[in-house]
Amino acid sequence: MAGQVAVIAGATRGIGLAVAYALAGRGVSLVVNGRDEEAVAATVDEITGGGGYAVGVCGSAGQAGVAEKMVDAALSGFGALDIAINCAGIAEPAGSTVLTISADEFREQVDAHLMSAFHICQASGKVFAEQHSGSIVLTGSAASLGTFGGSGYPAAKGGVNALALAAAGDLQPLGVRINVVMPGAKSRLSSGDDYVRHIESLHDRGILDDFTRDAALDPAPPEYVAPLYTFLASPAAEGITGQIFTASGGFIGRYDPQQPTFIAYRDHTETEPYSMAELAELLASEAISPQ
Repeated sequence: MAGQVAVIAGATRGIGLAVAYALAGRGVSLVVNGRDEEAVAATVDEITGGGGYAVGVCGSAGQAGVAEKMVDAALSGFGALDIAINCAGIAEPAGSTVLTISADEFREQVDAHLMSAFHICQASGKVFAEQHSGSIVLTGSAASLGTFGGSGYPAAKGGVNALALAAAGDLQPLGVRINVVMPGAKSRLSSGDDYVRHIESLHDRGILDDFTRDAALDPAPPEYVAPLYTFLASPAAEGITGQIFTASGGFIGRYDPQQPTFIAYRDHTETEPYSMAELAELLASEAISPQ
């Protein structure tokens, strides 16, 4: 990977910082991004001080124009762009549910997670499509499966998965790869008293089992998930696109494509629509729990 160029949104803390260090260690030149100007400068100094190459772009990748500035910085500073990674994100308000989150707070989640993914995909994808090469790695979350509660955060992360799958299909003929990592790692989003109370509450309600509760309360450092991002970004992952992976500590998994479970079928050209009674007979035995 030496000589390649990457842009990384959310590269100053947690998983994004670990990914930045992993890529820099392989000789990749970086455009690092974050909301905090001092944190961006410190990350750039750390990488360049260690013999790597990096420049910084401050701002929220969820806002229009920031991803374009990152791409422009890569092309003007290093003369190329090969990799785009989105690790940007924010935590949902403590104790938030669909009943308590405000519309503005919900939009903030969508901007931070889904819109940042969109802007990164579009800004880098235009370059990648023209050169017929490039890898995009987005950050999803197991919260999108509904097992960690909340509202805006899981909704936005579910959107990231859908965006990645659809965009991967669009861009595969142009030589562009897009994949998602759902990471489990120690970060500011998985730390603190509010987080612990949230996980314990989910466990008390029976949403999380003992194993998942324990894993969520004691996640491995982000250095354990950074290698998967690095691999998917690299030429070694050629041919892998439109996939959703999960990684936590020493565990790596892949989610199969969603498929409907068969319940019933009849030819609509020969029969009337299902009646309420028929639907009740077909579906009454289905579990009503979202889990």
